[in-house]
Amino acid sequence: MPIHPTAIVDSKARIAQSAEIGPYSIIGPEVEIGRSTRLMANNYVEGPTWIGEDNVFFPYSTIGVASQDLKYKGERAETRIGDRNQIREFVTIHRGTRGGGLITCVGNDNLLMTYSHVGHDARIGDHVILGSSVGLAGHVTIDDWADLSPFSGVHQFCRIGRHAFIGPYTVVKQDVLPYSLTSGKPEAGIFGANSIGLERRGYSTEVIEALQTAFRLLTRSQLNTTQAIERISSEVASCQEVDELVAFIRASQRGFIK
Repeated sequence: MPIHPTAIVDSKARIAQSAEIGPYSIIGPEVEIGRSTRLMANNYVEGPTWIGEDNVFFPYSTIGVASQDLKYKGERAETRIGDRNQIREFVTIHRGTRGGGLITCVGNDNLLMTYSHVGHDARIGDHVILGSSVGLAGHVTIDDWADLSPFSGVHQFCRIGRHAFIGPYTVVKQDVLPYSLTSGKPEAGIFGANSIGLERRGYSTEVIEALQTAFRLLTRSQLNTTQAIERISSEVASCQEVDELVAFIRASQRGFIK
């Protein structure tokens, strides 16, 4: 396997033959790195950490280190990263804690841009984009295809729904609805459906219009949430995406940005 002579790889690490460890990288014990994953240079990975196949870690990323949670007392906790992710320069991903299930997870096909941070016990799905300097506090959940613009921050225990788009510099203090375009500072708000993103991913005009109607009822009708859901159920064309939106609202524990 191509390991640069300046790299330090612990004898207990398990590195696939086709993986590449670049100059001055440090790989600790209990680290497993899958096939064709490449660590360019100056990367630090601490175990227990499992990394899948075909990932690229750009210089100066830090993976699997202890969380910044003051309640963390050194208990054994894990970091798991899937396949085909791009982890850009100076990204930090912290392992889990006892209070969050002892695991931090990153799925497949994600792009984590420069200086983005994934806090302890966060769970990121697939096809997610974290813009430069996005910060995820602990226990955050990001569902598939969500797109967070640069310099946004997400409060602990928040959930970002599927296909949501969050504008730059947004402070997320509550859950973000799936399929929504959410932005604003100091207080974030919904600006309808993420229509451009949904069009690019092949969603039909009928589905996007149904979502737009649902968002108008939620945010501009002066109805409370219960009344808005009743109107959505009776007036909006039934489709899987609107049903998912309603289910997300009903499951929200922190409330959602409206």
